[in-house]
Amino acid sequence: MTQNYNEVELIKSDHQFQFHIDGLVSFIDYGQVGNDLMLIHTEVPGELEGRGIAAALVERTLAYAEASGLKVVPRCAYIVAYLKKHPEWNRIVDTTR
Repeated sequence: MTQNYNEVELIKSDHQFQFHIDGLVSFIDYGQVGNDLMLIHTEVPGELEGRGIAAALVERTLAYAEASGLKVVPRCAYIVAYLKKHPEWNRIVDTTR
């Protein structure tokens, strides 16, 4: 079942963007180099899989990057696949890295 996760707080820590849902943490590991966010790994606990959480987390992370004037460098296979399905985000992808 896919839900709308717009009301879930996107938590940014030193090296992760996180959603806390049903007491579990889904996250994207990242590193920042200058104005580039290197999106390294996406993980959703097995109990939450199939609910659209990873896609919502990526979408919110990309929106955060854009609002912050940052570019993204996808290093995670899931995020690469997501960007292929959502080319509207190509505007913030740094293709030089």
